[in-house]
Amino acid sequence: MSGTTTISKRDDIPVAHTWDLSILFPGEKAWEEELKEYEGMIPQVEKFKGTLGTSAQNLKKCLDFMNKIEILEERLGHYAFLRTAEDAGNSDQQGRFARFMAISSKAHAAASYQTPEIQAIPDNTMEEFLKSDSLADFEIALRKILHFKPHVLSADEERLLALQAESAQTPTKAFGALTDVDLDFGTIDTPLGPKPLSQSTFSTFLIDPDREIRRKAFEQFYQQFESHKNTLANLYAGSVNYDIYLSRVRGYENARSMALYPDKVPDEVYDNLIKVIHDNLPTLHKYYALRKKILGVEELRHYDVYVPLVKDVRIRHTFAEAVEVIVKALEPLGQEYTDTLKEGLLGRWVDRYENKGKHSGAFSYGTFTSDPYILMNYKEEVLRDLFTLAHEGGHSMHSWFSSRNNPFQHYHYAIFEAEVASTFNEQLLAKFLLDNAESEEVQAYLIGKLVDDIIATIFRQTMFAEFEHKTHSMVEDGGALTVDSLRKEYRKLLERYFGPEMKLEEVSDLEGLRIPHFYRSFYVYKYATGLSASIALAEKVMEGGDKEREEYFAFLKSGGSRYPLESLKLVGVDMGKPEPVQAAMDKFKDLVEQLEKLL
Repeated sequence: MSGTTTISKRDDIPVAHTWDLSILFPGEKAWEEELKEYEGMIPQVEKFKGTLGTSAQNLKKCLDFMNKIEILEERLGHYAFLRTAEDAGNSDQQGRFARFMAISSKAHAAASYQTPEIQAIPDNTMEEFLKSDSLADFEIALRKILHFKPHVLSADEERLLALQAESAQTPTKAFGALTDVDLDFGTIDTPLGPKPLSQSTFSTFLIDPDREIRRKAFEQFYQQFESHKNTLANLYAGSVNYDIYLSRVRGYENARSMALYPDKVPDEVYDNLIKVIHDNLPTLHKYYALRKKILGVEELRHYDVYVPLVKDVRIRHTFAEAVEVIVKALEPLGQEYTDTLKEGLLGRWVDRYENKGKHSGAFSYGTFTSDPYILMNYKEEVLRDLFTLAHEGGHSMHSWFSSRNNPFQHYHYAIFEAEVASTFNEQLLAKFLLDNAESEEVQAYLIGKLVDDIIATIFRQTMFAEFEHKTHSMVEDGGALTVDSLRKEYRKLLERYFGPEMKLEEVSDLEGLRIPHFYRSFYVYKYATGLSASIALAEKVMEGGDKEREEYFAFLKSGGSRYPLESLKLVGVDMGKPEPVQAAMDKFKDLVEQLEKLL
């Protein structure tokens, strides 16, 4: 799929290279039939109202029914979303997802009385209920509901908030439609002819050894964002304002506290991350000075920071070859893990290649009743895509273990934990590739890649996290988010993180308007904490034996049965302290020093 000059249409992609959603539904007709069934179940939700505190048995009847409707809802929603991800320009798929969301909003509105009613049960009564064998499978889920007791509103108020669910997604959906479908980035002339520039191919151009191609792609790409900057700024401001509105309605201190509360993550974890990274910025600045020297440029530009420092090393993998490399790298995890992952990746878990209108980037989307699905925009010549496939495979295997070792009501693990499982795989892959490097040149190339990954996953995501905190705080303190205020704040961060060696472009600060993760506020810090934790865990597993491997599997199997910081403590990683992040920074420093010696 590499070397093409146009982006394929969805219908032109071989079926074998697409995911198989038939496990969810054999087709649209079956989906439509079960959507009707789902809608028909909504009136039954009301029949439990007023009974939840009367007995443990009545509470269980309600919870059992809600499990049934929520499992169906998950299947319907995942199918509809994954179809829109295939081609955001397909109006039929967009309409299907919109109809699902409308009905789902009704279902959530109908069930909105349940959490307040459960939390209104006197504490001593609830403790008696939880001693009942009938509620044993629901104890964890119920205690997590009780965790939110200080922030749950009345039944009528909860219903009003539930009815807003669909409209609250407008900024996110509009951002996706604009950046993935409507914006036309054109083509870039290369020695092999013109190649399409898109959200997915942008990263490919930024690693091109030809600086003029990088510069042209960077400027042409951001010209589209410059032309739509007011729309993008208003979409992001709308998302931030909704976060703040919701946090105030629910009585949280601020939007960040609201986002951290579900995982019981204290503010100190977020603040410690930023502090440790700030303390280690001199090492990052040293790396950029080295990069400037190796590239031999008078000024280090924004489009110079991704190109490999070792020239003429091309590590190319077909999709099948990538799977083989990943499976070999993950052998320390045992045969069950690697056999399952290999079968899934070479089977139909993965939607492999880019097509017109397809969701950019990559993600894994697991369900309780089906295979986990992976969206890729795989490119054979991009080494990062090999790591991305391993990363998403880690998410998928986490889902695979969790769904097979937990009841539905607590198989959903937290995103905080998810980023550990995914970056853990990347750590094992990196070690395998380094151990099998054919020359010092290849070794230097891979170390450079590892350095760049830590920058992307820890330094950059921390910068993004800092930006999110600042933008929300600006509004919470009475300020307004405008194109100018957003760009000004983002430029300050770029200058701080890139340091004195970087000559920023005039459009560099537009990057703050194009990051999709900003529409899931206070999410990106979990990438940084996740990689820090996975570095520690990977060292334990690679240096340990069966005991350490089984501890890691216990973590994967735990699903949502514990809060994230508790799960990680069980395998010896305390993210409540700064040490794991500092250990990752120590590794980064060591890698930079190794790279300097090799180059």
